[in-house]
Formats: sequence, structure tokens, C-alpha cells
Amino acid sequence: MTAAIDIATVWAFIIAFAVFVYVVMDGFDLGLGILFPLFPRKADRDVIMNSVAPVWDGNETWLVLGGGGLMAAFPLAYAVLMPALYTPMIAMLIGLVFRGVAFEFRWRTRPSERNRWDIPFFAGSLVAALAQGVALGAILQGVQVEGRQYAGGWWDWLTPFSMLTGVAVVVGYALLGATWLVMKTEGELRDKAYHLSWFLLFAMIGAIGAVSLATPFLHIQYTERWFSWPGIALTAPVPVAVAIVTVLLLRSLARKRDYQPFLLTLTLFALSYAGLGISMWPYIVPQSITIWQAASPENSQVFMLFGVAVLIPLILGYTGWAYWVFRGKVKPGSGYH
Repeated sequence: MTAAIDIATVWAFIIAFAVFVYVVMDGFDLGLGILFPLFPRKADRDVIMNSVAPVWDGNETWLVLGGGGLMAAFPLAYAVLMPALYTPMIAMLIGLVFRGVAFEFRWRTRPSERNRWDIPFFAGSLVAALAQGVALGAILQGVQVEGRQYAGGWWDWLTPFSMLTGVAVVVGYALLGATWLVMKTEGELRDKAYHLSWFLLFAMIGAIGAVSLATPFLHIQYTERWFSWPGIALTAPVPVAVAIVTVLLLRSLARKRDYQPFLLTLTLFALSYAGLGISMWPYIVPQSITIWQAASPENSQVFMLFGVAVLIPLILGYTGWAYWVFRGKVKPGSGYH
């Protein structure tokens, strides 16, 4: 029994890791699309696209790993959550498709027509980010389960809390995109990205605060985890760390340290993600199904671990190599064509 619990826990962390890596890697990519209307000059938009062109294709690999791992390692949770989230998941996939098509076709049209593809690039990025945040909120607030299956309605995911988390994710992705531009660009484009980062940072802190205040009151488990002993021993350091990182981020923006804002924004995402994980543990479907109840047979999970042990280092290796090869600032007139 101990071994089974350990393996289920390992798989829970593997899936959480895959989802987090997707969020931070595709987050700045989606954030750039969300910020696109704020950079109307064609030259600026070309630089923005070139800054992410060498690395954006592989980001969805982690989304596939997270979703596929959930289906294989925790099939019950997959069977319950997917029907509950059909609408936001379909919206997310449509947004990602539109964004990908716009990204490629933008470079294959006459310059006079290029702005036509900028619109679906922005719209696809916004819809995908909003859908991801709404899905997160829907999971946190819980879904109706009866007899090991989803028993709710088609629109149960749509609540004020899920819309709040949707907006929070959009703001967070926009901040990631702005700090990415700070790190990867020069001149007026970089200066404008710095200016946007200030506003987006305060908006993100407000969104984190709003979600953090609302989450403990969704369920009694969340309230006890955040305000009762011994749960508070795990949760109390999170807001303290968020405050410290925020101060460091403000200082890095003020001193114009090009690389620090992006890395510190990633740290903010990691802390927020950890806070959500602490709230949910050990439930994979909040208030209904734990990771052990949802786990596939132990032999299946052990077998899949061998594949993941090879796959994850391989993906990390080629991803790291791509970022290393294309490191440094992106200059106008050079890049992806």
C-alpha cells in the first residue's frame, strides 16, 4: 500500500510539473499575443514575433504530457474533469489553433495584408489564456460527482470565481510577455515593455490578492488549510515570499535590470502555483476524489515511469538547447522569415 501511495504521489508531481512548465513557457508566448494591440508599429510586431519564433513550437509538448499523463495515471480524474471542462478546453484548443495558423501565415502574406493575421493572433492568444484561467477556477471550486462520474451541467464551470481566475491568468501572462520583451529587445520597444511591466505587475498582484482572498472561502478544506494549524505552517510562507519577490521585481524594474524581471515573474508564478497546490492537496478533483482514489493500477504507473524517465530529460534537454542557441537580444530586421 505504501508503494502504491508513493507512486501515485510521484505521478501527481510529474503532472503538476508538466503543467507548470507549460504555463511558464507558453505563458509569455500567449502574453505577447495579448499585448500585440499595444504595439501597433509593424517593425515592433516583427521583432516581437522574432523573439519567440525559435522556441514557441515546442511549448504545447508539456500540455500534451500533462493531459496525457492525467489520462494514463489518473483515469478517473480525467473522466470526471473533462466533461466538466469541455467548453473552456474546446475554446482553449481553438484559440491555440488560430494563434498557430496566424503565426505561420503572417510571414507568408504581402506586407500590406500582414495586419489581417495579427488580429487572430491576438484573439487566439486571449481566448486560450482566458480559457486556461477559467478551467483552473472551475477545478478549484469543485465539480459535482456522483457514482464516480461527472453529474453537473454544461455551464457549471461558469461562475464569478472562474471568471476571476480567467482574468488573473490573462494579466499574469501579459506580465510574462512584457518582461520577456524587456529581456529580449532594445531601444523604444524595450522601454515601452518596461512601462507596461509596471502597470501589469500591480494588476497581477491585485489579481493574486483577489484570488487568494476568495479561494479559502470556496470550501471548508481550503479555509482550514490556510487559517488553521498545522496547515497554516505550510501556507503562511507563501504570501510572505510573494511580498518579497514583488519588492525585488519592483526594484529590478526601477534599476532596469533586463533579465531579472522575467525570472522574478516566473518566481511569482511558481509561488502562486505552489499556493494552489497546497490548497488542493491531496485532492485531484477538489472535495471529491483524491490522487489515490483516481490512480490507475500500480503496475501501469510503474511501467509509465520508465517512459517518463527518458522523455522528460530529453524534452528538457532540447528545450534548454533551443533557448541557449537563441539567447540574447533580438534586433530589427533579423530573425524568422
